[in-house]
Amino acid sequence: MLENETKHSAIDSTTEMSPNDDRNRIGNDGDDRMEEVNSLSNGEVSNDRIGNGEGGGHHVDVPWRLAFRASSPAHRRLKESPLSSDAIFRQSHAGLFNLCILVLVAVNSRLIIENFMKYGLLIRAGFWFSSKSLRDWPLLMCCLSLPIFPLGAFMVEKLAQHKFIPEPVVVLLHVLICMASIFYPVFVILRCDSAVIFGIALMLFACIVWSKLVSYIHTNYDMRALTKSTDKGASKSSNMEYSYDVSFKGLAYFMVAPTLCYQPSYPRTTCIRKGWVVRQLVKLVVYTGVMGFIIEQYINPIVQNSQHPLKGNLLYAIERVLKLSVPTLYVWLCMFYCFFHLWLNILAELLRFGDREFYKDWWNAKTVEEYWRTWNMPVHKWMVRHIYLPCLLNGIPRDFAVVIVFFVSAIFHELCIGVSCHISNFWAFMGIMFQIPLVLFTNYLQNKFRNTMVGNMIFWFFFSILGQPMYVLLYYHDVMNRKDNEVNK
Repeated sequence: MLENETKHSAIDSTTEMSPNDDRNRIGNDGDDRMEEVNSLSNGEVSNDRIGNGEGGGHHVDVPWRLAFRASSPAHRRLKESPLSSDAIFRQSHAGLFNLCILVLVAVNSRLIIENFMKYGLLIRAGFWFSSKSLRDWPLLMCCLSLPIFPLGAFMVEKLAQHKFIPEPVVVLLHVLICMASIFYPVFVILRCDSAVIFGIALMLFACIVWSKLVSYIHTNYDMRALTKSTDKGASKSSNMEYSYDVSFKGLAYFMVAPTLCYQPSYPRTTCIRKGWVVRQLVKLVVYTGVMGFIIEQYINPIVQNSQHPLKGNLLYAIERVLKLSVPTLYVWLCMFYCFFHLWLNILAELLRFGDREFYKDWWNAKTVEEYWRTWNMPVHKWMVRHIYLPCLLNGIPRDFAVVIVFFVSAIFHELCIGVSCHISNFWAFMGIMFQIPLVLFTNYLQNKFRNTMVGNMIFWFFFSILGQPMYVLLYYHDVMNRKDNEVNK
């Protein structure tokens, strides 16, 4: 009798299982135990194996009541802690994610209350439009007159198609048209004391027109060359997907389409979803209002009460940059959602434009280079098609071609921001060129450690925590200093 009780008390203490099996089944002990208890509670017999610590043992029949004895073992398997490196990715972290969301809501709620207590409601009655906006009518007239340059390019292409003018003259005329399309708005902005936001809007529109012109001219030039080669009896190139035909309708569609790369025809959808368009327009108005509210209520007071980040107390400058980083990040995310998702999709739906890959999952970028390849697909495709690949075809090394791409991007960032602010400190230019060492650094970290999180965290830090608020402060104080100097004169 004593011998039988001894055998029963040894139940479960030495369950036969190899260490490898245990490690592969971490976290399943509770489920197995519950299944065992459920089966025992139904009056079934448990067949456990009594071992000697080396995997040996024999089967015995155990009544279910013995599973609840104080002598039954509490530790039966090799198990890891849930947050250990071997088991952390096997666990669900939904609870921690919910905690982060609640903390984010709580922190931002406190900031909202603190802001209202300190400043009150700062939204002005003329936030959307006021009588002061009429001072910027020269910029509006300049914006409305920019389509004359695509019309001029079309006329030159039509003359070239019928061979009324030689190719060197075609190239010269196109160069003059492209230069005029970008220098004309620059001249208007510098001559007029306009609001910065209207200057940025005009320069963005001018850069879009210029990029579309370059693509239209470059594509037609290449199609003419391919047509001439086929006329001479050469085999038709596989890259010749379209026949060379200068069409005003094709140019007009391209100039309003949500793309910077010209081609005679595009993939098209079958219909326009009117209800969908209305919903997206409502979202666009709402998120644009949210973006303006954050700028007026949060960013402006922080910036106005700050010092120049490169002058004065270093700790104070760091505190201002960190305080500004959160609302700046919100505005940037709202801007991305409003423009790249809502507006471009609305435009594509109205024009039945089929290729709507306006961005990829840039928020998962493991390196800075991957971010630049995924966050703005229209510009990325244009850069690859009209700058990067032509550089490679002309024998320029890949690394130097990448530098040229960043250099062109830096020039246009400086045109959009520096010209609109009437200052020439080249902060935007240097910010884009600084991306080159960041690309090399994050690529090195990714190749060395194979860690997807390191490069992603560096990207978020330099873009959201440090970069954007720093440039907001730099340009604000430079604009204020410029206005003070003009008043003193």
